[in-house]
Amino acid sequence: MSSTPNGQWYPPEWPDLIRALAQGELTPAVPRRAATVLLLRDTGTGGPAVHMLRRRASMAFAGGAYAYPGGSVDARDERPVAWAGPSRAEWAARLGFGAGEEAAAQAVVCAAVRETFEEAGVLLAGASADTVVADTTGDDWEADRAALVARELSFADFLDRRGLVLRSDLLGAWARWITPEFEPRRYDTWFFVAALPDGQRCRNASTEADRTVWIPPAEAAAGYDRGELLMMPPTISTLRSLEAYGSAAEALAAAGGRDLAPVLARAEVRGGEIVLSWPGHDEFTKHIAAGHADPEHIAAGHADPEHIAAAERPNASVPPRTTPPPMSPPTTTGEPTV
Repeated sequence: MSSTPNGQWYPPEWPDLIRALAQGELTPAVPRRAATVLLLRDTGTGGPAVHMLRRRASMAFAGGAYAYPGGSVDARDERPVAWAGPSRAEWAARLGFGAGEEAAAQAVVCAAVRETFEEAGVLLAGASADTVVADTTGDDWEADRAALVARELSFADFLDRRGLVLRSDLLGAWARWITPEFEPRRYDTWFFVAALPDGQRCRNASTEADRTVWIPPAEAAAGYDRGELLMMPPTISTLRSLEAYGSAAEALAAAGGRDLAPVLARAEVRGGEIVLSWPGHDEFTKHIAAGHADPEHIAAGHADPEHIAAAERPNASVPPRTTPPPMSPPTTTGEPTV
């Protein structure tokens, strides 16, 4: 796994997989449904910070890349739970499910809340429809979190035993991305935004991450542009989309108007050259010359097949550096910086 001259995650095996798919030698895997949450915290300095984690380099998928808390839907996420906020039918319509698929929509929302608790220790639930748990740091909470991670405890049973209501109204659906057809590990992922509840704090509770950070979206995007922070296209795209909002509340208020049409990469082989693109997201377009799989031979940007553009996306607010310094974004106590 490696990155292009900016911080775009790009597995070196992709060209061979793309060619195999084009030649009919590869059957696309069915994507698993997943959910991830952009937790936001107001900083008082002009905009919110977002909670990110760095996946361990040993991870088979996107090792070393920065991402948000999230993971696959558990079939048990469809079990009945105490529910507050928009109805399951309203969530089904918002997330793009058909009539009669309320349980599937609930499962995606439950996965978002469950995975946030499993990986960040933050729980979007309360004793009633208008309250939120204030502290999830005790040993009893940790025991439940570990049982959820091990799939020894379902999220429905966890909420029921503690007398908690899932606060779906604290989530805003933000985007939807589907892993490319040529990638063996495929996910159909809904991205949500949520504000960090008062009294709760994030921590690195995931065995899949070696570092966590609170960082303003613009600062994280600048680190990506300099090649310092490795990210997948959905991650950097959602970061850039958050830069316009001055607070977590503003972002949540805007979520209802976000387009949730799924983004799926398109790969074409033209005369031996591979053109890889994400419709509507030109900055991720890549041209892989015949015989080359190394990202150093890839041009990213807005070039057409006949004219290969320079690879790095400029960022006018960050002057070029010969040796970029390590980033030091604001963090909460006990959370390491990048």
